[in-house]
Amino acid sequence: MMIAVMTFRLHAPWVHSLKEKRMIVKSLISQLQNRFHVSAAEVDEQDTHQIIVIGVAAIAPHNAAADRLMEEISRFVENTAEAEILEETREIR
Repeated sequence: MMIAVMTFRLHAPWVHSLKEKRMIVKSLISQLQNRFHVSAAEVDEQDTHQIIVIGVAAIAPHNAAADRLMEEISRFVENTAEAEILEETREIR
């Protein structure tokens, strides 16, 4: 059993309040959880308006499945998020 861990650092230049940021964060987290059955949460920069840091964790049966899942999640975030990806980290434990 493998644990896939990802972190996305996003930039949303049009956000000017924490309320606007919260709408983006809640939507993205909900979509990730519903589509991929993963754990997801905002893990840093909660008080910064335009920076969003989302952490995602999932359990996979083996490395290949973990890699495939992380690639799908990465594409999904890139295509769905209302923000630009500044940084993405991946780790399999």
